[in-house]
Parts: sequence; C-alpha cells; structure tokens
Amino acid sequence: MMTVKLDGATLRIEDVVRVARPDATGRFAEAVLAPEARERIAATRDYIDRTWMHDDAPLMYAFNTGVGLFKDQRVLIADMADYQRNTVYAHATGVGEPFAEDVTRAMMLLRANAFASNYSGPRVELVERLLAFLNAGLHPVIPQKGSVGASGDLAPLAHMAGAVCGFEEALMVYRGRLMPAREAIAAAGFEPDFELGAKDASALINGSTTSLALAALATHDARRLLKQADIAMCLSLEAMRGELAAFDPRVHRARPHPGQARVARNLLRILDGSKRCSQEAREIAFPDERRQPGTPASPRVQDVYSLRCTPQVHGPAAEAIEYVERIVGTEMNSATDNPLIFDDGQGGYVSISGGHFHGQYLAQAMDVLGIAMADLGAISERRLARLIDPTMSYGLPRNLLAGKRGLNTGYATVQCSMSALVMENRGLATPGSVDSIPSKSNAEDHVSNSTWCGRKARVIVENVEQIVAGELLMAAQALTLVEPLAKDAPLGKGSRAAMEAIRAVIPPALDGDRWYATEMRQALDLVRSGAVIAAVESAVGELE
Repeated sequence: MMTVKLDGATLRIEDVVRVARPDATGRFAEAVLAPEARERIAATRDYIDRTWMHDDAPLMYAFNTGVGLFKDQRVLIADMADYQRNTVYAHATGVGEPFAEDVTRAMMLLRANAFASNYSGPRVELVERLLAFLNAGLHPVIPQKGSVGASGDLAPLAHMAGAVCGFEEALMVYRGRLMPAREAIAAAGFEPDFELGAKDASALINGSTTSLALAALATHDARRLLKQADIAMCLSLEAMRGELAAFDPRVHRARPHPGQARVARNLLRILDGSKRCSQEAREIAFPDERRQPGTPASPRVQDVYSLRCTPQVHGPAAEAIEYVERIVGTEMNSATDNPLIFDDGQGGYVSISGGHFHGQYLAQAMDVLGIAMADLGAISERRLARLIDPTMSYGLPRNLLAGKRGLNTGYATVQCSMSALVMENRGLATPGSVDSIPSKSNAEDHVSNSTWCGRKARVIVENVEQIVAGELLMAAQALTLVEPLAKDAPLGKGSRAAMEAIRAVIPPALDGDRWYATEMRQALDLVRSGAVIAAVESAVGELE
C-alpha cells in the first residue's frame, strides 16, 4: 500500500487523489504524519499549554477569546472544553446533499497537512485522530452548502469536526453504512469521546479546506482531460478527412503561445502517418455525400473553426490549468487558519492574527478553470455535432446510423444530450468570485464564495469529461462506418491506437439502435481510466 507522508510542505495534487480515491484494486493510499512534523507540532503545543493556558495570559484570539465580534471576550480555562464544543456546534449549519466520498477524504487529508506546517497550534492527538479516521474509512457526512469561503469553510468543516469528535448529532459513513458518528467510531475500534483543547475547534474549522479539496480533485481531472480532448479531435478530424496544414509548426511560431504550440505538436504526433487527412481520401464518395462517385472532390483549402482552431482553444485551456495547478499546489502546503503561531526566535512563540482563511485565490482559480473547461467542452460538442450531419461531415452517414433508416435513429440524441451539458456549463461558468455578501454582523464584510466556485468547477469538469467521451464514441462510430470504403487511406498511428482502445471496450454499433446510455457510460469510464491516452502514447510517444 502506498503511503503519503504529511509534512506541510511537499503534498502534491496526485497525492491527494491517491488518498481520496481508490486505485484499480479498490485500495486507498494511507496518510501519515511525518515524524519531524509530529515533533514540531508537539513542541509548539507543549509551549502553548505551559505558557498561555491560564486566565492571566494576554488575550489571544481563539485561544482564550470568543470568535468573530466576541474577539474581546475572555474565555476562562475552566470553560475551555465547553467553549470548543460550542464553537463547533455554532458553525455546523450546513445544508443540502452531502459531499461525495472523495471530497470528504480530501478535506480530512488537507486539513491535517495544513496542521503539519506547524503554524496552527492544535494538539498532536487531534491531527493523528483525523488521519486515523481517514485511514480507517470513517467518512463524516458533510453538507455541500453553507460556506462563503471567508473565515474558511466554517460550516462544512464544523460538520467534519463534530463527526471526528464523536458528537451525538453527527453522522458518518463506515463500510458503506450511514450511521451516527459515535456508533461508527466505536465500530472502527476507536474511542468515541474526544475532548478538544484550546484553539482546536478554531484550527479544525478555520480554513478554506473544502474549497481546496474540490479544487485539487477538479484540477486533477481537468489535467487528464487535455490529452483526451486532443485525441478526440484527431479522431473527428480523420472522420471528416480534414486538413493538417493548420497545425504546421511554422504557423504556431508566428503566434508563439506555448499552450497553442504544444497542442499543435500533439495533434501532429497523433495524426502521424495519416492518409485519411488527404485529398486522395477526399475523392472517396462517402455514403451520404451528395457528390456522385467519380466526380472530383472540391479542394478543402481550410477547415471550420472547431477543427482548424483546436490549438487556439485547447492551448489556452492547457495554460489556464497550469496557472490553477500553481495556485492549488501552493494552497495545499499552506497554513490557512487564524491566528497563526510563529517561533519568536527567543525560545518561545507568538500568536499573530491574519487572513489566510480567505478563499479568494481558490475562488478565482476555480472560476478560471471553469471558464477554460467550459470552452473545451463547447468546441468538442461542435465537432461531434458535425459528425451527425452529412452536409457538415462531408458525407458521413446521417446520425452515424447503422441499420434500417427510420426504424433506427442513430446518435442524434447523444449530440442533443451533450449540447445540454454545454448549456449547463455556460451558466456554471459565470464567475462566482466577484460575488460577496457580508456576513456575521458585517464582521466578515468581504467574502470569496470559493466553495461555490469549487463546486461548480467540479461539475463543469465532470460535464466536459462526458462531452469529450461523447466525441470519442461518435468519432469512433463514424470511422467504423466508413472503414470498408476508406481502408486504403489509413489513419494516423495515434488514431489507430485510440480506435483499438475504444473498440476493446465499446463494440461498434452496426446493428441499429441500442441503449446509448450504456455506451456513453463506457466511454466516460475510458476517459477517466486514461486507457485511450495510454494506448496512444504507447504508439506515438508521450503527448505534451
């Protein structure tokens, strides 16, 4: 079993995914606190308990004061345990359906890694309990709605905290069963009761960790989609016997955006050796082409935008994801609660209030991701839409139909469903990071809305996964239907490999209509598994 060590500085997006999602064998990577991080956390907390935990200590926010507008109200040490519990109760106000398991697991991991940076001051027992529950498969039930991403993701993290601490009202999922948190904790072999120490509650709930979990998972999935989209476009281009000239390196040196040039190189690598994208192939009369056999095909000259401008659309998406990965990577290895604890250089520590819980970095990054991915889906849908119309596909069978016309309908409604996802994405891509409603008696007078930005970016990416899967499916069907006619005009090496990977899972629909939802699900599984990318890269080398 793979182990991910948390030191607060080196966690990667891929590590989050390995802990949050099972591998092919159904197992999760284990998360552990690095020994040096444990030592640092314990030493800091020992100083806090020895030096600050008395009623004559100066007021230090969240350690011995109330929160929000009660920042100037001292909390006595005798009341500390009740105060910590009350803080969690007061913020557990989330509503709506619970987050998926991978988001919950990512939240638990990322909160622990923030503690590992040793700026938060929690008890080490709290950090280890969080990781022990994660590794045991104890998953708090966390409602999706209710955070504005300002003083952190207070509501969702409070639901997580209440479950981890065994509150009677909290719920957990354990081994596929929904049950009271205390019952689940006991079933997993742990003590349900866990008393929070000073600042532990604030440390647990004060940070944009829900937003970050959504961002890490969505960014990972978006990165995987880039190569899939390039491959899908190549299959569509070969199905429509398009031009290759637009991907010539000389063209892209004239406008030297790195993402654009990288996509053009990918396309040429996948299409290497293609005879289907040639004037000779265009002379073949396809089934629904209006041109009669023997009549010369008109010169193509140049293709429509959804084909010719692929580098100019896929390229910006690639560069946007690079920006988002930088933001998410920094955020994953940051302390995001308040106040933060620093070594004073004189053998002690100092508590300083700041605003690292504010989620604006993540909010804007998720808006950028959502916009970029929405457009990636939009151009993919335009390509697959052309495949079903013989006037736009240069004679491919209408609706990519196999079987008796009229009795059977073909793939027209697959395109319709993909267009619905494009329209949904357009609404979701409206930026949320520019929205702010002051909350908590105006104590939080500017909020980031990062949780909503993360939630909608994740949905956009999921929609685009299905759209690109739809293009792969429909382009493979198109190429299969004309293969007997065009067998003397071979596909490029990468396209051939992609077709083999697709057909190994989804047999060609040559016997009329079928339950298309099954094929669409199979195509989506192919996209998420990376099997098509692996087949193409095995044939042509690693894509960029």
